Amino acid sequence: MNKSRSAKWQRRLIQPPRAVIDIGSNTVRMVIYEGTGRAPEVVWNEKVAARLGRDLCNSGRIPQEAWDEALAALARYSLIISDLGVEDVQTVATAAARDAENGGEFLQAVAKLGLTPRLLSGEEEACASAMGALGAFPGAQGVVADLGGGSLELVSIADNDCREASSLRLGTLRLPALRAEGPEAFESAVHEQLASVGWAAAHTGPMYMVGGTWRALAAYAMRYIDYPLTDPHGFSLLPDDARRLAKELVAADPEKLIDISGISPMRASYLPDAAALLCPLLDEIGPDELVFSSWGLREGLLYSRLEPGQMQADPLLAGVTAYAAPRDASITEATLLAAWTVDLADGDGTLNERLRLAAAQLSGALQRVEPNLRDSHAIEWSLGKRWIDLDARGRAMICAALFGSMGRTELPERLRVLASDDDLREGVTWGLGFRLARRLGGGSRMSLTTSALKRKKKSLVLRLDESRAALAIYPATRDFEILAEWLDLKPKIKIGSFAVSELSEEEE
Repeated sequence: MNKSRSAKWQRRLIQPPRAVIDIGSNTVRMVIYEGTGRAPEVVWNEKVAARLGRDLCNSGRIPQEAWDEALAALARYSLIISDLGVEDVQTVATAAARDAENGGEFLQAVAKLGLTPRLLSGEEEACASAMGALGAFPGAQGVVADLGGGSLELVSIADNDCREASSLRLGTLRLPALRAEGPEAFESAVHEQLASVGWAAAHTGPMYMVGGTWRALAAYAMRYIDYPLTDPHGFSLLPDDARRLAKELVAADPEKLIDISGISPMRASYLPDAAALLCPLLDEIGPDELVFSSWGLREGLLYSRLEPGQMQADPLLAGVTAYAAPRDASITEATLLAAWTVDLADGDGTLNERLRLAAAQLSGALQRVEPNLRDSHAIEWSLGKRWIDLDARGRAMICAALFGSMGRTELPERLRVLASDDDLREGVTWGLGFRLARRLGGGSRMSLTTSALKRKKKSLVLRLDESRAALAIYPATRDFEILAEWLDLKPKIKIGSFAVSELSEEEE
């Protein structure tokens, strides 16, 4: 890479763009990523539903029409990545190219476009998908089930590594032929293939659902229960609930499923078959719960290349920093803000501290948004944007903190579905503290290092160095009073050089 381009990305403190071209049985897709290594951001995502594997059960070959459509898309992708100067490109092919009689010839045609396709074995495909789930859910332990067009990959995961892995011929393009034999024959055929992966039932924990069709199933479930979030990533279902929904979906009309947000026409046509597959899958594996992942093979290919230290980085904080820093909200300022408000923290200790730090940095970015846009941004950033390793409770607490940072204590009602009242109150408290810190002296390092906030049993004490006494007037005093009232404490301001911790209970 030339020096000027390298310097550009170093200045932005992110990795140069990298692309993954995924030649699958259903779709041929190109995704270009930017951002940090630990939390890559999608800046271009394009696919063509060529359905290369649609004839695998009949002719065993890639049909000419699919061949031509896929190559046309790949020729376009090759030009785009060249024109954009993307030099880090991984091109991988999976079940269709692996199983088709003319798969090798197809990959030779791909190579002539200037791409370097790598044919993944079934085990390599499975492990790449599993690494995507491991990257998305740090500490994940259980079984990954990646449902593609040509195959179903099952992988056991633990300790940030793949254990057993199997690739079964149960992809969405193969399921219709199996179901055509009737319900009993279908279940028998599925159980026969699942019998070869008896190891899966021995791995306790969730089953991580990877693939577009599973995500469509999650979209259906979210609509069914009127879930207040829209992103299926991280959504979970208990096995009994999943089984009940699957039984309804088996007989569903694909035309009606298209009306549900998050379900494309292609996925709608696959959902009844996938639902039929899910029931025996639950029987054989017996997971604690189902967790849906938007990270899979492509993200796994990126994650597996990271150094161990990068893998251990917190993906939420890495993602928030990459998003907020270009909006002039640095992690350094957020850390100072979090330290200044530490006495306001309560609840789940280290579990909440990462949320509080993320909220502090996002609140800094929010202050740089036009006031009339802040409400919508607070909701979109916390509830709508895809963050990695952030559950529904965490989203709600961050949203509450962002509202608090605007001086708001009334919250969107849907947050109460996602988190407890105590958690939401905690989030608002963080936000009111962030607001006070910024109001006091513009959030400057000087104002925060020459002041302190202490929460006592009966009072909230704001200490200011004598050199900063002029800061202790309206409107800063008003925000301080609002925070103290919210905490049901008496506000006290102390000017001079003393330790707040020395205040006696009697003095309060």
